[in-house]
Amino acid sequence: MTPLDLVDTARRTLGNSGSRRPRQSDLKRAMSTAYYAVFHQLCRTTADTFIGGGGSNRSKQAWAQAYRAVDHRAAKDKCNKNTTVMSQFPTEIQDLANAFVALQQARHKADYDPLHRLTRSEVKAEIDRVEQVIKDFNKASKKDRRAFAAWITLKTR
Repeated sequence: MTPLDLVDTARRTLGNSGSRRPRQSDLKRAMSTAYYAVFHQLCRTTADTFIGGGGSNRSKQAWAQAYRAVDHRAAKDKCNKNTTVMSQFPTEIQDLANAFVALQQARHKADYDPLHRLTRSEVKAEIDRVEQVIKDFNKASKKDRRAFAAWITLKTR
């Protein structure tokens, strides 16, 4: 599973309703999946940074441990609250961080607020944005992606 696989899943979920008005459950599931595409991009980047990417001589168990090291709340706080550090990253990194924060809030509404309503167009726009920020993030320099992985995962002392 890759982050862009999750983007495809979100699109399929959104498209399952055909020409009729989509069910709120489909819209909410698609929004949640869009968030997880960004989250898993952070996880994959962290694991590849600390343990090594595909094709490298790496321990599968260590890679999985690094993948699971990203904490949703801590990563959101790092992306959202320390503008001094975040402003030092290139736009591609900042855009992914901003999408992560906004989508985490959108996912919480989608998953936990029974009165929250979504429209097909707003969910589609978020899915499109997620796909673009992931692609742009992956074009950022490896040095910047590594620094970002360290920033969102490791404690600052």
